[in-house]
Amino acid sequence: MSILRKLIIALLMIVIMVTMFFLGRFSAEIEQIQVTQIRETISSPLASSLPQIIQVVPQEPQSQLPEPQPTPQPITWGGPELWEAVNQRRIEFGVNPLKQKDELCTIAAIRLNEILRLGRLDDHQGFANMVDRRPDLKWIFEKYNLYEFLASGAETPEEAVSLWENTLGHKLLLSGGELVWGCFYAANGYAVAIAAF
Repeated sequence: MSILRKLIIALLMIVIMVTMFFLGRFSAEIEQIQVTQIRETISSPLASSLPQIIQVVPQEPQSQLPEPQPTPQPITWGGPELWEAVNQRRIEFGVNPLKQKDELCTIAAIRLNEILRLGRLDDHQGFANMVDRRPDLKWIFEKYNLYEFLASGAETPEEAVSLWENTLGHKLLLSGGELVWGCFYAANGYAVAIAAF
């Protein structure tokens, strides 16, 4: 190969390298200018005047808002108030008022505690199997003919009496002259009446 040819090839290589160098540098400068322009646009006052998305939540008209519910009053009546209300109703029915027997109070207290723990009435299941669960109370079941009357949700003792009066089988507590003794326990709207003859 001739020297002239080698010189032309070398010169072409130098031109290509210099061109590439300047193109790369020029390209980097253009990119830097574009980034600077974008930053200036974002921070300019014009950018703050661009529309922004604001979410609007429709509100119900004032008349459609739910009415505030009254705060329920705590139930403060218990067994003594229920005892008076039941005996008053028994007198109105023309039967004797019940007389208290302490051993019946033991059963009524146990049953009320069971129902309060359960948080609902148990359809007399706890009363029906009490002798099996509590053999120490068997003598009470043998001594008396026992009846259990349950109520829940009554806000007053009179309301509990009304529940019993209007429920088949429970009216016996109010109008049954054969019932002689009893004891009642009540709390939190639950009532247990144990009556016997």
